[in-house]
Amino acid sequence: MSAPGSAAGIDQFWDESIVPALAEYIRIPAKSPHFDKDWEAGGHIEKAVSFAAGWCEKNALSGMKLEIVRLPGRTPVLYVEVAGDKRETVLVYGHLDKQPEMTGWREGLGPWTPVIEDGKLYGRGGADDGYAVFCALAALRALKASGRPNARIAMLIECCEESGSYDLPAYLDLLAPRIGAPALVLGLDSGCGNYEQLWGTTSLRGLVNGVLTVDVLTEGVHSGDASGVVPSSFRIARQLLERIDSAESGRVKGAAFHADIPHERTAQAKQAAEVLGNSIFSKFPFADGVRPMHKDLAELVLNRTWRPMLSVTGAAGLPLPANAGNVLRPQTQLVLSLRIPPTIEGEAAARALKKLLEADPPYGAKVTFEYGQSATGWHAPVTAPWLDAAIDAASLQHYGKPAMWVGEGGTIPFMAMLGKKFPEAQFLITGVLGPHSNAHGPNEFLHIHYAKKLTACVADILAAHAAQLK
Repeated sequence: MSAPGSAAGIDQFWDESIVPALAEYIRIPAKSPHFDKDWEAGGHIEKAVSFAAGWCEKNALSGMKLEIVRLPGRTPVLYVEVAGDKRETVLVYGHLDKQPEMTGWREGLGPWTPVIEDGKLYGRGGADDGYAVFCALAALRALKASGRPNARIAMLIECCEESGSYDLPAYLDLLAPRIGAPALVLGLDSGCGNYEQLWGTTSLRGLVNGVLTVDVLTEGVHSGDASGVVPSSFRIARQLLERIDSAESGRVKGAAFHADIPHERTAQAKQAAEVLGNSIFSKFPFADGVRPMHKDLAELVLNRTWRPMLSVTGAAGLPLPANAGNVLRPQTQLVLSLRIPPTIEGEAAARALKKLLEADPPYGAKVTFEYGQSATGWHAPVTAPWLDAAIDAASLQHYGKPAMWVGEGGTIPFMAMLGKKFPEAQFLITGVLGPHSNAHGPNEFLHIHYAKKLTACVADILAAHAAQLK
């Protein structure tokens, strides 16, 4: 029997308690409300949060308080408080809602079917982000068992993150008197560049999502009759896209979508590139012969973390090839996803994009851009010396390598919310979403060995936080 407060004890607790619990959690199709409009009637989110609460109660610590908090019409949150030896508060964040099924799972795998293979637990939500509540409580159990101090812990586990966390602000306001002003925010819903060391997230890009519509006719007409007279809606769409980014280089145009990259982040990008090497691009399933957008690895890191980039993620008005006749189509619709730098305000970027696309339409075509989402990114405050040292020490202790820092290319709205709500707090945002873990896609997995070591790191960092307090 391993000592409960040791790294070996954490490993044993994971094997005996956490992995079986996560397997049961994976079986629950707790899709986020954006993907399951009848989530309340279906009861899957309720089942997930009740399951997590039950596990926490079964493994409760002395001085722990637990409540499933509910507001009418909103997804619930699991709120846990653990008394501390110090008066300062640490806020721990995670979520229990999931992305939808997605197609393309390997034979024998599925979104709601937990499978352990080569040290990885496959299934939807295990890594994104069901493990968080189990990891956090396991770290606290290790602290208590080893006799190390901890500050007061407020754990907030939401069920709306995959829908943009639109329910979270209401709970932050409701629970504000109970949470207080945390000195440290620990978020467990991010990525890691590899499975060999602890990774901290320095920034997240923002996002503008919307639909570009180009109308040229009221109905389709024979292309032989109309082409050369009626402008193609697709060609007009191409012209409009060229206003946003260069088709040749992919560089986004317009000062409204760019921000100066801090020197520290450029230096960290170079360090990350040295550590990760070609895995920066080789982790993606490139088709044969396709090359990444830049030869310089550090430039690729900055491209996906600090530079704006446009993707066309959907289309309408285009029939499938088998059904495509010789028709000049009346309309083209494109779904645009513009990632913006961490420090650019999302709503301002959305307004600028709408103005750019709708101004002076070619041939007088009817052009509209309706954006459905505008999210501001997040840029971490300067890390305090004690926290920087604690993170590095924990990584060396449990992984044998120093910690690394890098930005993430995706948008996590809750980070901007927490950053705005707690401007004086220190932040450590980390997670288990490493190479090929494929959150949101098929074959999502949790790297169990990495998660065990991450839990031990969390325990050490919480202990270091308490130790530096007077």
